[in-house]
Amino acid sequence: MADADDLADRLSRLEERLSAKDEEVVVLRGAVAHLTHRLDSAEEQIQQLKSAPPARSAPSARSSSAAPPRRSTSTPTAAAASSRPTSSTVASSRPSTSSSGASSSRSTGRASMGMAGKPPRHGKTDDATKLTHQKSSGHMERPKSSSNKDDRTIKIYLRGRPVTLHAPADFDMQHVDHPAKPPAEKLLLDWVYGYRGKDCRNNLFVLPSGELMYFLAAVVVIYNPELKSQRHYKEHNDDIKALGLHPNKTIAATGQVAGHDKDEGKPHVRVWNVETLQTLQVLGLGFFERGFSALFFSHNNDGAWLMAVDESNDHTLSVWDWQKNKKFCDAKSHGEAVLGAMFSPQDDHAMVTYGKQHVLFWTFDSSNNSLKKKSGVFEKHAKPKYITTATFNAEGSLVTGDSNGSIFVWGGNKITQEEKNAHEHGVFSLSTFPDGSIISGGGKDRRLVLWSSDLSQQEQTVELPESSHGSRVIAVGGGGDSAANTNLFVGTVRNTILEGSLSTGFKETIKGHSDELWGLAVHPEQNIFVTACYDKTVSFWEANTHDVIWTAPVPDEAQSADIHPSGNVVVIGLKTGRWMVFSTADGKYIASGVDGNEQHDCVHFSPDGQKMAIGSHDNFLYIYKVSDDLQSYERMNRCSGHSSFITHFDWSADSQYLRSCSGDYELLFWDANTGKQVPSPASLRDVEWATFTTVLGFDVAGIWPEGADGTDINTLCRDHSRKLVATGDDFGKVNLFRFPVPQAKSECHVGIGHSSHVTCVRFVHNDSLLLSVGGKDTSIMQWRVQA
Repeated sequence: MADADDLADRLSRLEERLSAKDEEVVVLRGAVAHLTHRLDSAEEQIQQLKSAPPARSAPSARSSSAAPPRRSTSTPTAAAASSRPTSSTVASSRPSTSSSGASSSRSTGRASMGMAGKPPRHGKTDDATKLTHQKSSGHMERPKSSSNKDDRTIKIYLRGRPVTLHAPADFDMQHVDHPAKPPAEKLLLDWVYGYRGKDCRNNLFVLPSGELMYFLAAVVVIYNPELKSQRHYKEHNDDIKALGLHPNKTIAATGQVAGHDKDEGKPHVRVWNVETLQTLQVLGLGFFERGFSALFFSHNNDGAWLMAVDESNDHTLSVWDWQKNKKFCDAKSHGEAVLGAMFSPQDDHAMVTYGKQHVLFWTFDSSNNSLKKKSGVFEKHAKPKYITTATFNAEGSLVTGDSNGSIFVWGGNKITQEEKNAHEHGVFSLSTFPDGSIISGGGKDRRLVLWSSDLSQQEQTVELPESSHGSRVIAVGGGGDSAANTNLFVGTVRNTILEGSLSTGFKETIKGHSDELWGLAVHPEQNIFVTACYDKTVSFWEANTHDVIWTAPVPDEAQSADIHPSGNVVVIGLKTGRWMVFSTADGKYIASGVDGNEQHDCVHFSPDGQKMAIGSHDNFLYIYKVSDDLQSYERMNRCSGHSSFITHFDWSADSQYLRSCSGDYELLFWDANTGKQVPSPASLRDVEWATFTTVLGFDVAGIWPEGADGTDINTLCRDHSRKLVATGDDFGKVNLFRFPVPQAKSECHVGIGHSSHVTCVRFVHNDSLLLSVGGKDTSIMQWRVQA
């Protein structure tokens, strides 16, 4: 695991360097494509200028006014105000260049997408959504958009490049410069799918109410297994990395990485009430660096002290009087990674930290607010590369597990007992039962082992399901007349949570993906959806019960997905140029094909179900004929004309045309039957489109923040009633506008919860729910669309 973590860090840095190079390529391609289009359309423009009066290009209006009678719009948010998102607060937005946590490296999902940094997030709120409008970012000299009422066009500028969009014939151009109000509907966070166990530890607790508490992205989830309900603490504005529970189990502390909020964008700790979800204190703004590896409350002084270890180069350990928001002291912990920290259950002045090639024993002198440390001495015992987990036994002695698979018992800073080969390939978790017995969880061996209190014998062993890939944390619940019968919750390295006991075995109670997530599609008639992930799995979900219907493996990282209009099959686009079709009933494989050797960024069936198109990273659109029984797929055409990779496309309602946009901000139109490009976009201005997922178009011109570089908006989806449109951006926000939204500076509601780029949003068939997936934060969030 240690080597894998190091490798992941190196890969992340390489991705950042690659993204910077890709950005330069996109700019150059965009410039070339723009010049080409200008030359191709020069003759047409000359004729228009001869026959029409001079165009009166005007900047977008800055004042808010009523939406047009037929169409109402709003624009995405790009930056933040000083208060956390609410349904009624207003904030302005501007892009920023900083990033952290799950969003620290740009996604490899679309190699040139998402180069811009995130804008500031919003501050404190009690609700899941906020109201926002656009303001100029100041880093572009040109206006964000301009309108020409004479030739019925809007021109928007992305990275300085103009994109001309044609208005439908029935749109009243008098309203194009008047920003629209936000929709009556708002986004309320309904459900968070998943758990963060892949790279975080000690982040699963059982509350006295029987609820589970854990985190994912920027949300703390409090889940009731009996009622199958969730509550959410939503006051963070970026990745949560650490969680601690007060001894009274009614107060929690959570620590986040650097975010983008103007006031609370630096790493900090929030202390809050688990029952009311109210914030009690915000600690360490301006003191902490990066994120957190551990938070722990003291035991014997009513939990008055809080210990925090950050992820700075020195992994600074600090001790706080959290109720007074006062730091007692701090000290450099260790130059290598710190994986955990604990107060002694017998002495609040004694602490321990552990991690890569070290375990440190600390003494806190409250008389002069100082810290002293001693290193653990391994003597004749093999020193492990990582101390991965720790607990205290019934006698108050420290017990550690390590990457060698050994368990040590410590007396002072020396080892008094060793259990070699307790697990194969590492001990990942340790926990102590009320009766003093100890349970250990392995990594690759996936075993849970119950030990006697003195570790002299193994009393019971159970193997976790293969899909778990090992335990990350074991939370002891209630019930049972013995440790073997006690209900346990196990957070796994595959971002799932298992429930069960040593005597009965374990089953999955919380399912999640464990890698970057882009693919999302919804069923045409039911509240069912599919996700396709880089963890090489495809999952079919029931949105009402939040259960997984089936999960199927795929041979490569999965990038995109769509469900046939009949609801009977789903197609998955992979990163290798391959695509696969599965039955929605049971996940059974049906067919597959290969087009190119690059990832398929988007895939959609035609509305009549007779065709399928694939938008690829190789710049081509591939169109297939679909057999009536959905069992065979024959390529019809390959659409060639884009000078960069395809990012989104839509079918016309009659299945005759497609429109597509690319990484260099082109919007092109195609005849699906011939595969030829339609040279005049204006000729299709009144075509009815079955869906609206392209991020370029007259009806959605207002989604773009001023100063946008063209990569800020990753995804878009119009609802089925054609009254709302949702977008997901690089800043972790889900934006809800009226539809259509051609006007600049229009207002929208924003849902906060993701901590990475939002890669896909989709409305369910009846528009009651909106689903979003969060890229590197691996989360699926379900929003209730409520008036």
